[in-house]
Amino acid sequence: MIVVNTEYIAGKEIKETLGLVKGSTVQSKNIGRDITQGFKGIIGGELKSYTDMMNEARDIATGRMIEEAQQLGADAVINVRFASSSIMQGAAEVMAYGTAVKLG
Repeated sequence: MIVVNTEYIAGKEIKETLGLVKGSTVQSKNIGRDITQGFKGIIGGELKSYTDMMNEARDIATGRMIEEAQQLGADAVINVRFASSSIMQGAAEVMAYGTAVKLG
């Protein structure tokens, strides 16, 4: 499965647009991570465990988007975008979405 954030794939012809596909996940902080990252927030620096959590969430959301595209018989997903939002205190949703296409 080809996944790109552009409207086209170099050297490939888009034969058919199959529609919007998406995948999402909601991740929450655990109390141990929250306490240690709270200290980091006071002194400054990267919140590495949160970065790791969000990277994992993007991977899960992307995988679910690809599964949906495969169910439609797609060869690729173009115009891929990511969005995130806070669901409640300590929990965030990450969504991946794009356009499933068949290549010629």
